[in-house]
Parts: sequence; C-alpha cells; structure tokens
Amino acid sequence: MEIFTLTRVAKQIILLITFFSITHLSSFGQSGACSLDHDHSYDEQDEVPFYLRLSSAQKLEGAAELPLKGSRSIRINTQEGTWLSLDVSPDGKKMIFAMLGDLYEIPITGGKAQQITSGIAFDSQPKYSPDGKSIAFISDRDGAENVHILHADSKEVYKQLTKSRDEYFQGLEWSPDGNYIVVAKGVGTPKLNLYHIKGGNGIILTPTPDDFKAIEPAFSPDGSKIWFSKRKGMWDYNAQMPQYQIAVLDRKTGEVDNKVSRYGSAFAPTLSPDGKWLVYGTRYNTETGLVLQNIITGEEKWLAYPVAHDDQESLASMGVLPNMTFSPDSKLLYASYGGKIYAISIDGSGAKEIPFHVETEIMIGPKLEFKYPIGDEKSIHASQIRDVSMSPDGKKMVFSAFDKLYLMDYPNGAAKRLTTLNVIEAQPVWSPDGKNIAFVTWDDQDGAIYKVAAVPGSKPKKLTQNGFIFQELVWSPDGEKIVFIQGQSIGYRLGTNNRGAARQSINWIGKDGGASHFIAKATGARPHFSNNDGLIYLFNATDGLYSIDWNGNNKKGRAKMTGITTYDFSNTNGGQFSFFRRTASPSRIIKSPKGDKAFALFANDVYVVTIPEAAAETPVISIADVTKSQFPSWKITDIGAEFPSWSADGKKIYWSLGSSFFSYDVEKIDSAKNVASEKKINVTIEKDIPTGEILLQNARIITMQGDQVIEKGDILIRDNRIAEIGESGTLKGGTAAKKLDLTGKTITPGFFDLHAHLGGASGIHVSQPVAYLAQLAYGVTTIRDPQPGTTDILTYSDLVDAGKILGPRLYSTGPGVAYWAYNLKSLDHTRNVLKQYSEYFNTKTIKMYAVGNRQQRQWIIMAAKEQKLMPTTEGNLDMKLNLTEVLDGYPGHEHGYPMFPWYKDYIEFVAKSGIGFSSAFMLGYGGPSGENYYYTKENIIHDQKLDHFQTKEDVDRRGRRRNAWFADEEFVFERQSKIVKDVLRAGGLPTVGAHGQLQGLGYHWELWLNKSGGMSSLEVLRLATINGAKAIGLDGDLGSLEKGKLADLVIMDKNPLEDIRNTNTIKYVMKNGRLYDGNTLDQVLPMVVKAPAYPWQNRMPDGLPGVKQ
Repeated sequence: MEIFTLTRVAKQIILLITFFSITHLSSFGQSGACSLDHDHSYDEQDEVPFYLRLSSAQKLEGAAELPLKGSRSIRINTQEGTWLSLDVSPDGKKMIFAMLGDLYEIPITGGKAQQITSGIAFDSQPKYSPDGKSIAFISDRDGAENVHILHADSKEVYKQLTKSRDEYFQGLEWSPDGNYIVVAKGVGTPKLNLYHIKGGNGIILTPTPDDFKAIEPAFSPDGSKIWFSKRKGMWDYNAQMPQYQIAVLDRKTGEVDNKVSRYGSAFAPTLSPDGKWLVYGTRYNTETGLVLQNIITGEEKWLAYPVAHDDQESLASMGVLPNMTFSPDSKLLYASYGGKIYAISIDGSGAKEIPFHVETEIMIGPKLEFKYPIGDEKSIHASQIRDVSMSPDGKKMVFSAFDKLYLMDYPNGAAKRLTTLNVIEAQPVWSPDGKNIAFVTWDDQDGAIYKVAAVPGSKPKKLTQNGFIFQELVWSPDGEKIVFIQGQSIGYRLGTNNRGAARQSINWIGKDGGASHFIAKATGARPHFSNNDGLIYLFNATDGLYSIDWNGNNKKGRAKMTGITTYDFSNTNGGQFSFFRRTASPSRIIKSPKGDKAFALFANDVYVVTIPEAAAETPVISIADVTKSQFPSWKITDIGAEFPSWSADGKKIYWSLGSSFFSYDVEKIDSAKNVASEKKINVTIEKDIPTGEILLQNARIITMQGDQVIEKGDILIRDNRIAEIGESGTLKGGTAAKKLDLTGKTITPGFFDLHAHLGGASGIHVSQPVAYLAQLAYGVTTIRDPQPGTTDILTYSDLVDAGKILGPRLYSTGPGVAYWAYNLKSLDHTRNVLKQYSEYFNTKTIKMYAVGNRQQRQWIIMAAKEQKLMPTTEGNLDMKLNLTEVLDGYPGHEHGYPMFPWYKDYIEFVAKSGIGFSSAFMLGYGGPSGENYYYTKENIIHDQKLDHFQTKEDVDRRGRRRNAWFADEEFVFERQSKIVKDVLRAGGLPTVGAHGQLQGLGYHWELWLNKSGGMSSLEVLRLATINGAKAIGLDGDLGSLEKGKLADLVIMDKNPLEDIRNTNTIKYVMKNGRLYDGNTLDQVLPMVVKAPAYPWQNRMPDGLPGVKQ
C-alpha cells in the first residue's frame, strides 16, 4: 500500500495515461486496480513501476505505511480458495471474503470477484457493518496489525480504529447498533477488546487471567452478550482434547459462562440474526464438523461434516475456523470448505455452492537467491576468535581459535600457538604481573587448569589433579590465587554436554597448584574483582551483580539491570504455551577493575553503566533508553559484541565479533566521535582435501540432474571433486586410481538436513560432538542449523572443514534474529544487527525468528537483500505470519504449515514465490508429532547402528518410556505432506529438515514422512538433495552428482526408488572425497583409518558381580 499526496497522484495518473497509450491495456479495474493482459513472471527481480502497484484501497493521508514495495508479481487465477473467511451484507445481496491477504466481493449468487484491497499489506477477516455502509477488517498496512474500516461503496479506507504496534489481532465483530467493534487482540493470548467506532482507546473485556485466550467474538442479536471461543494458553504440542470451549460474556455484569464443551472442542460461535440458532465447529474423530444448536432448547444436530480442518492445534491466527455467517433471514449458513463457498440450509435440505472466480496479480517482495561457492583453498581462516584476553600492559593479547590458544603482540604482531598441547584449550586469563597465562582444557576424559609463561611454545604446568571440568578463571588481584567454576565432568565425557553438574561450585587454587578450595555454590557466574576490595563479584539472572567474601558469605546485591522490551514465552501451565512482553535481562554484568562503572551485555550489545555504592536495596537500572537511566549509562556498540572484558586499569573495554577484535576507550565515552577501533585477526589452519583418484564402479546412480538415473554407471573422484560420471566402463582413472565395485548398490548425492539442531557443548568445546557422527553415518553430508543459540558452531564448522572433527558440512544461521533479543527501531538499526552475520559471522543465512511487527520483519528482508543474506523464518504455528513472510519475499521457512488442506491459491502462491521450506514433520505442527508415529513402529533401543552413534541416555530417553501415544489416524503428516507434493509439482522448493529430534535415523523418518503424501521416491530424494542445496545457495557445488561438484554422496545396499525405506540401507558415505563405512565411520578410501572409540559409546556392563541372567 502507498501513501501519496494529491500532486503525486496527479503525476502517477499522467504516467498511467502514457503507459496505457504505449501498451494498449484494455481495461483498468475497480478502484484503480490494474487488470493486466500480459503475464509478469513471478521471479522477475526488477522493480515493478508504481503505476502497476497502485492500491485499490487507498491509505489515509498521513498514515504510516509498510516500507517494502512489491517487486515481483504472482498471477492467481482460481475458482477455489483456502481458508476463506467471509461475511454477507445486511441486505443479503453481496458477500465479502479474504484470500491471500486481499479482500474480494461477489454477488450473493456468486460470480467474478471484485478485488477490494490489494498491495503487499495483509488484509483479513472482513465484516460488514450492520447498516452495510462500512467494512471492518484486520490489516497490517500501517506496519502492525490493527482494525481498519473502509466504505462499502467506494472501497476507500477511511479509518484506522486501533493503534497497536506489537499485538496479534484475531477476529472482530460489529455491535448490532453499529457503534462498537469487539476484536480479539493481545501480545500472545488475545483478549476481547471493545472500541467505539468514533475513536478512543477502548477497554479490555476479558483481562484475566494472563493465560486466558479469548477469540472469535460474536454479539448476540440484542447486543447484551458476546459469545467467543476460549482456551488456556496459546497452543499445545501433541495436544490433548479438548482445546477450546465456547463461552458467553454478559456485557452488563461482566460474568463469563461456559456454554458449549465437547471432547473435540467447541469453537467459532456463529449466531443467527433471529437469535434462535448457534452454529459452532467441533472435531469428530479426525475431522471437523459444524453443529447446529437451538439456543432456546439446547437441542443439537449436525449441520455439515466434514468441513475445513480446524486450526485448534496451532495459534489459530485467522480463527479456529474461517469465519462463517448466517443469511439475514436466518435460513442459510454461508461457510467455506473444500476450497469452495456454500450456502447450507438450516432445515437440513442440503447445501448449494456459491461459485467465485478470482483473477489477480499479487505483488511480493524481492527474490533473494544468492550463491555461495565452496572453494578449494588450502587453508581456513578462523571464523571467530574467542575468549580474548589483553595483557595488563595492553601490549599482548591471547585468545582461542580452532580450540587452541594463540598469543600475539598487539596490535600488529603475528598470532602464534601458545602451547603444543593436543587438547581443547579455552578461556585464557593473564596474571596481574603479565608474566603468566592461566587457561582451561578438556581432553575427552577430564578437564584441567594450566598455567603457562606468556611466551609462544612454552611448556604449561598443570595446576589441578582431580578430574573435573573448569570454567571462567580469574586471578586474584595479588596474583596468588585463581578463582574458577568447577563441576563434574561426566556430562561432557558421556556426551550429554552442559548439564547442571558442569557448574557446581566456585573454588580457588593457588597460583602454583595444590588443593582446590570451596568458596560457594555456583549460583553465580563470571567471578571477577574490582577496586581491590577483597570481595568476589558474581552475576546471575536473579540477583544481578552481587559480591561475596572469600568464604562465600556476606552476599550483597550491587546492581540489577533491565533493558528494552522484548518478548518471551513459557509452557509452565501444563504444557500450554503463553507469550508475553518482558524487559530484557543482561547475560552478564562485569564491574570495572577500578572505578564505579560496569559493563552489561544485552543481546550482543555492550552497555556501560555507573554503579553507585548503595547500602540499602540493590539498585535497579534501566538501559532501555540510556538518556533516561537512573545513573549515567552509555551504549557503546552498534553492531554487536561477544566475549567482552575490561582492561586491567579499567580504561578500555575489549570484545570480539567473528574474527575481529575491538577496543573501546572508556575515558572518552562522552565524546560523540568515540568509536571502537577494530582489528581483523588472521589465524589459519590447513583445510582437509584428500588427494588421489577413486573410481566407483557398476552402481545405479541417481544423479539429481532432472530425472536422470544411470542404471549401471561409474563415478571418478579426483581429490575431493567429481572428475567424471558416466555409464559403466566409459571412465578411465589413472593407474593409481583406487577402484570399488558397487554392483547392485545405489548412489545418490549426499543428503541435506536444513533444519538440524545438533547441539554440542558450548563455552568449553569437545573434540567430537556426538550428533555430528550420527548425522554423517546416516548419510547427511550437509546441515544447516537454523538457530543454534550460540556462535560455537562457527568454530566447530572450521574444525570439520579442517578434518579435526568428523561430521557433515556445517552451516548455520547463527543465533536467531529473534523476538526475545531485538526490538528493531529502524532500517538502519536492522542493517547493523544483520552486519553481525554478513560481515563477521559469515553465516550466509539468518533466522528471522518471529521478530516484532510486519514493518520490522520487512526491514529485515530489505537489509538482508543489501547484505546478500538469505533469511529463513520460524513457522511459529501461525499461518497468517507465514503468508506475510511469503509476501515479503523471504526465501526460507522452517517447520510445516499448520493449516491444511491447501487449494490452488495457496499452492501456487507458495510455489511461485520460490520459498524453500522444510516441514520438520518429526516435530509436527497442527497435530501429533511425526516422531511419535515411528516410536510406536520402530524398535530404536535395539538398533545396533543407532546404539553405536548415539548416547545410551538419549536412546533410552526417547525410546523406552514415552509420554505420548496417539491412534494412527490422529497423525496429520500424510495430509500435510500432500501439500509438499502439490507445491513441488507446482514448481516450488520444499526441502527436508528433521529438527534434531533423533539424530541420524530421525532424518530417514523425516524422508519417509514426506513420502506419505504421495510423492514418488525420486521426488523425495530431490527434496533431500538438490532442493536443499538450492535453498541455501550451494547448488553450484553440491546437491547433484555431476562433473566438477564436490564428492558428497551416499551408497545404499538397496534401491530407494523401489522403497523409500531403503534410504536406511547405507553401506558407505562419502563426504569431500573421503569414503566412510556407514556402520562404523571407519575411513575406507582413499586411505584406511579406523574410527576411534568414544567414552560415550554404549557398553553393556559385563563381567561384574551381580545376579546371573
């Protein structure tokens, strides 16, 4: 939608006249909407001229507008539609409905739809006023969802009724007298709100409790009561019935009475004008039906079954059912289901279809389709430097890269290895005299603390003798002691990573070693010292910054801090999720070694705050607006920061971001020109590229070049790339080529898991994350983690590429650009946030995790285009949100679309947009998780391969006693995977992502779940290979088997084209030209290397005392 002055309109009319005379367009549609005779390609990237984007429903002069302008068009020509919320005019002559974010009107008898609104805004749930002169609807045209009203005759929007910036709107209704509108809105759990159409702020009708969700309001004919659908919380995973009930609010007394409850829930109350009838939706078995109730007698009967599948197992952002309505004479119910609109006779005599025809072009955002070539450079530049520590004199710095410590002269020295240890090295800290460096290690069995002279290549001294894991070292100001966090190492050793046992106590040890002395329980983190006052300062989320003495006593609060308003959710109410506003909290507060300042880290931004000495209550300081903080405060970062620390004299703050090091002069903090200096740190490691030739012979080769299958073919691999591919006997390798006969076996490209949460220890790393092995052994050669939570994956990825860790190629979005972290204020602010990923983390993709309102989400896509990032999104169980993301041009989507089935409008819209989406049926939206289906069918606890590549604890926890069972017919993956099939065959880009629900084997379950909707096995394999590569810009080097591409492939004993379950008959996996045994990950070619044994691999207790079985 556009805002423009009269002068601008005049200019555009002149352009229109010129355009018409040149192109001979035959018609100009209703209210300024262009009817185009030619077809604009949906992947056109050039900006479409303004005169092709004129909105048919103009915005109010001076109103806010969406920042993104449509630059591609998708032609929609359909006589069926998905989730058509509708209403009938009071005179019974017209019907209005919403489709794909636009409003349309047809005669009550049906016909060609007149488009009422257009543009990139999302308009939904329209309702005629009682006098028929106005239409109210929900729209985000001003940047956030609000209620807008347009004239029914001119179709001109004349009023924005609400002024929300951060709330969800779901369902509205006019009062019978036309003076009020009730709307369901809220941050997470919507409440009923009442507004007068002449203005005002309105009131909340259902304010408490916080988790009370009230949607789908409907006035009684006399206006005295409001019927609505209610539930507790926003939604449930693996939901138990019922989810919704129907209640009635008495407007005079404020009392809420439950009216209808069924096992299958009760929702979408729809009242007849004569006050006699109630129609509502409910689930019967697995389908949704409509029930007709005589309000006076309470008698009920089925009116229609089955109808549109309800949305009660997700957010129901456009209603639990699409809006339906009675005819003015109360004899007919108008409802949409099966892609059509019907008039259903209340007397039970049947239903009549109301035909409609929508022809339009929908403008959508830019096409973000960037390519990210994978080079064969001999070395890898460290993606990040971690735990940077500056010497007390500011002349040397030590840091971790590739999980080893490096020392360099600052600022221009070359970084050199500090030690020659062959273990994980991390978290170095300088002694106060600058002569020594203490650090922690992990060697797959135990952790340790070492001290080493600050000279490259020095021999370190081990200070600890007992087997614990150690973190967060700090020297005492006199240099005699080292304080640290200590915990049990068993969690790390057995592959369960950062369990609470890794942080048990705060201890100290002498500078030369000896006994470890207990100070206090580790309720706090980040121990440090300030002003040589004899106290130890700590931080935790509850107490903020506080101090204790060396005996762990005399705890005193020093400062608490709050930040900007963000959002959070909880599932504390019996698994029912609720979403709410919150003020951001810091992840750490560190007091300056000298003086009264501290820095706080909020969502990767550093704030400097003055901390007063307060004898009474702990001061609470807000930095939401540093100009209004209780004490002098400053925000010193624009782009972001990690691993911040103070200089020894408290005059500088240091941090790193990616492989860049920053230094900020605190003494000049009041100067507007004071910015941090930046230094790029260059540390390299050799990249793993094998040498030699391997000739794979006599295999069936599914190339993923179109539908090509070579029934008996050869592949010649040279070093790490495919040199040739062809029919058996046609390829000739060199005399030294190593040959492998694969008669009877099938080769496919390596699999892509685009929604892989692999976990892995953070902070203190491990040498071999468990999940990496499982994924590779099951044929996944490339993963993308869309929201790893931390940046540790950057270092792990480097080590995989270097051959130091065995696993798939690791890509990630980095930590999400998420609702809990950011409140974006402008496009420039958004650009700075995204620079973390484009300029420092080099992630290539980002995760836009349900950030803010539509305006903010559009800023992200605009900044991403500029910075050549390909964002993916969080499904969020919110179909309205999902559709707006397609409109905005987002190239990726995570999780399934919860609403089903889809018809031509949704299928073609999503397909033609080019969005790549992974359905993650293993987790499941809109119904029970797909993993629960296979846990009842597959015996994972006795699966030898899974047992070899998973921890015993993980397999038992998932496979022995699960808390969810569902009848087979309750699962929805088959119906949802039909959407995947339809979108694929319409030219779309579905992919595969297993969500990390069960590493390795779970990916194959995800493949099989995708197959259930009717795709061919070849189509499923396309999702798993070339589509995955295309979706993240890697198809130039991966995704298909062809000359020049990297040698990532899977070799199966059985043919997956005959049975998709044969994907789990993996004999070998090749990644980057190295061939591994699929059952052991022993390297087979080009050399033979036996895979090591790991402490976490399951070993049955044997040879021990006990009862003989």
